[in-house]
Amino acid sequence: MTDKAIIRVFIADDHAIVREGLKQILAESPDIIVAGEAEDGIEAIKQVRKARCHVMLLDISLPDRSGIEVLKLVKKEHPELAVLMLSMHREDQYAIRSLKAGAAGYLTKQSAPRELVTAIRQVAAGQKYVSAALAQELASAVGENHDTPLHDTLSDREYQTLTMIASGKTVGAIAKELSLSVKTISEYRSRLLVKMKLKNSAELTHYAIKNQLIE
Repeated sequence: MTDKAIIRVFIADDHAIVREGLKQILAESPDIIVAGEAEDGIEAIKQVRKARCHVMLLDISLPDRSGIEVLKLVKKEHPELAVLMLSMHREDQYAIRSLKAGAAGYLTKQSAPRELVTAIRQVAAGQKYVSAALAQELASAVGENHDTPLHDTLSDREYQTLTMIASGKTVGAIAKELSLSVKTISEYRSRLLVKMKLKNSAELTHYAIKNQLIE
């Protein structure tokens, strides 16, 4: 890390009030400065090239593309950048998927401010960060003899489509929210049904509820 140990942070979140809240929290730490921000994925990818940051706080749910998709693109261009995912979703829904995609850590937005600062300092130092609860869950899973859940075989977009359908959203509504065509979302739906050996959206919703993929 450079700049006399000052940690330069970039914030990517589509809610202005969240970005302002994060900046207020980080302003209380003399070793951390916010060097840039963006409200969507495309802008985040563009602006982070100029920001010379050490850590990126990346919302997992951006309006134009998924945070995990942005994560992969950013890490491809800036492999040295530590990306800390922020999410409203429970850790067991997206944390492992994020870490596999290259994230340095994962925090829910309900986390305490001090945990956010600790996480930023830890990933800036080249380490990984997960909460104590997730660390315990990962430790408990080590050595267990169980089959990989079917939803773990899905691509990030397929998984996102699954959770949105299970939450009651139509294909048209999902397409609009993700700025994709109805045909593309329909293809994701068809593929994930085949991969998961399900017949329709009702079975998909039942699976998501049973496996606690949605609230």
